[in-house]
Amino acid sequence: MITKTIDENSISVIPEDSDDLLNLRRIIKENDKIIGDTTRVLKQDKDYSRPDKGERIKVRIALIVEKISLDDVLDRLRVSGTISESSNESIPHGSHHSIILKISDGITISKKKWTQVEKNLLESSNNQIGFVLVAIDTGDCGIARLRGTHLEFMPNMYSGSGGKRYKTNFKIEKFFEQVQQAVSTILKKGDSMVIFGPGETKKRFTNFIQKSQNFQKHHIQIVEGIDSGGEDGIYVFTKSQTMKDIMSESNLSKASSIIDEVMVLANKTSRKFTMGFDETFNANQIGAVQSLVFSDKVIQENEQKMMEFLDDAESKGVKIFSVDSSTDIGLRVTGLGGIVSLLRYALES
Repeated sequence: MITKTIDENSISVIPEDSDDLLNLRRIIKENDKIIGDTTRVLKQDKDYSRPDKGERIKVRIALIVEKISLDDVLDRLRVSGTISESSNESIPHGSHHSIILKISDGITISKKKWTQVEKNLLESSNNQIGFVLVAIDTGDCGIARLRGTHLEFMPNMYSGSGGKRYKTNFKIEKFFEQVQQAVSTILKKGDSMVIFGPGETKKRFTNFIQKSQNFQKHHIQIVEGIDSGGEDGIYVFTKSQTMKDIMSESNLSKASSIIDEVMVLANKTSRKFTMGFDETFNANQIGAVQSLVFSDKVIQENEQKMMEFLDDAESKGVKIFSVDSSTDIGLRVTGLGGIVSLLRYALES
């Protein structure tokens, strides 16, 4: 999340992924003021105009928050309230309106007082490391950007090397150029690159892109042992021990390690873990939760209760990770009731 402090009460933010939108869902509270751009229908006051027909215009408004909710799971944030200020005098103050906040939309949040939990949520978003994953073979290439626990995929790319007609005309360098251009569209400042796939193609591609000054600014690592290219290769990598080793500080690796440990404890019939919201909620009430992972499924069931629970857990020092269906880890957590946790000590049956 891109942030800029305006004064002690106001901070401007631009969410960069679904994790940022989830954090903003927890940060923005009732009676906060948010300032952002939106559209509003103004009734036309002209001869022969239809009374039910209006003109939709872009305006900048200040909204006193009354209700906030996630739309389409984690893709959009809906903030509703009453208008206190606007850039168009035709818009009446005190009227109700909703702002739909999406990734890359900017708003300013004003609060009477920021809590430490809210400040921590902003800082945690800024500290996340980005990785661009490239699973390349002579026939195809899968590209995805990992930030936090969310994978953003690009469409699979194909070289056209298969078939008799390409045996004499195919040049791998042209395919490398196409892949390089595609990677450039999602590679951001500070991102690292991880390149893998079967055979020697990954090494040839790495040598090819390292000739470009734009790529010399990024840390590039070649990974052995992932013998699949394309989108399948990306999924194989995110489930591998290699991913945990080279991305040990990433949220995805930490979340994966928590789930693996939960499964080990479950096989040992230990009581030092929880599955499902009710178990985890009760354990948190007595301060027993050490870390937890949750998926979008548990948010859908009771959004407001889940937000209050996460705030309470964060205030008790619990390490929290959100996952979604873009990764195998998200699907695993959903299958385990939507939320799992590791405990500081075993609970009695």
